[in-house]
Amino acid sequence: MRFLFLGTGTSVGVPQIGCDCKVCTSLDPRDKRRRCGAYVQANDGTAFLIDTPPEMRLACLEYGISKVDAILLTHAHMDHVAGFDDIRRFNTINGERVSCDPSSPGANGRTFRIIGKPLPCYGMKETIAQMHVIFPYISAKGGEKGLFRPQVEFVANDTPFAVGSVKATALKVEHGFPCCGYLLEEDGKRLVYISDCHELPEETLALAAGADVLVLNCLREREHPTHLSLSRALAYTERIAPGKAYFIHMCHDLSHEELLSRTAGSAAKPAYDGLEVTT
Repeated sequence: MRFLFLGTGTSVGVPQIGCDCKVCTSLDPRDKRRRCGAYVQANDGTAFLIDTPPEMRLACLEYGISKVDAILLTHAHMDHVAGFDDIRRFNTINGERVSCDPSSPGANGRTFRIIGKPLPCYGMKETIAQMHVIFPYISAKGGEKGLFRPQVEFVANDTPFAVGSVKATALKVEHGFPCCGYLLEEDGKRLVYISDCHELPEETLALAAGADVLVLNCLREREHPTHLSLSRALAYTERIAPGKAYFIHMCHDLSHEELLSRTAGSAAKPAYDGLEVTT
């Protein structure tokens, strides 16, 4: 399994608009943090996104991503779903070319048109309902006058499911809002992804225990009502005892180098946009 961090920042991103702090003005590229999202490639070639953050399109262009077979959503906060409209490009890439009259709607003078292929999109039942409110034009079908809307087939993630050769299990988390993490398993390797939480239930800790890779939110040193602080993230990492751990959803309070210093001696280190991990 190949895991690529598309974004590692908090809801406002880093740098923040109008901020001249040392992290927001840092020249270290690891201090530039898009909103959180990830791209996963399974060993059988299947590829999927975890969340569709605002800068998803820019990340896909930067990292050369052109293959997406499914989407996994953690929750419907805008920093995790605001880029959802851009998945329509993958509907087109995965679609079928059919002959048509050049004068027909959507043909634009061509002798063919693309019938987009819907993507399966997994999420909590609450998240699926919220997505229909945020994006009321979502459908499994394209528009009558051409493909102009995301085409998805929503699937509730209340039981484990397969995305290619990867088995995915939704993990319960406490975020003050309907939200989940994911356990991804392939060829005996286990990766846990939890982008947003302020507390982990015991059942989730049990499922995550001993994971090969743990990805966990770590907003800042100070406590926060809906996200983990650095000390609490480190405490959970110690309990889970993963082979490796990477912190994400970080604000501008600490630079990448400062976070490396704070996490020295633990299994954890800060992730950064573009970091690639394999299991």
